Amino acid sequence: MSLEIKNYMEVCVGDLIDPVLKDIDCCTCEKCLLDIMAIALNELPPKYVVTRKGEMYTKLWVLRQQLDVDIISALTKAAAAVGKNPRHDSDFIMPQGKK
Repeated sequence: MSLEIKNYMEVCVGDLIDPVLKDIDCCTCEKCLLDIMAIALNELPPKYVVTRKGEMYTKLWVLRQQLDVDIISALTKAAAAVGKNPRHDSDFIMPQGKK
């Protein structure tokens, strides 16, 4: 089985985005969801792990519990930012912090 490097924070953000957004009034089209995830991930520290491809992340459960509050906060802020300026009708990708 081959090894791979993975930013575990991406997994955590992906797991929490739907439960967090169900309580927030914002667009959930694919582009807006990816914008929300990207903004949230830019605010969170990366947590890279090396694992066997396809291996479960069960050993990281303790880390996950500590991160959930920060992830929920980052997703909520990102959803508010995207909600104020959705880009789903645009093909232009603006770097964060630029207007």
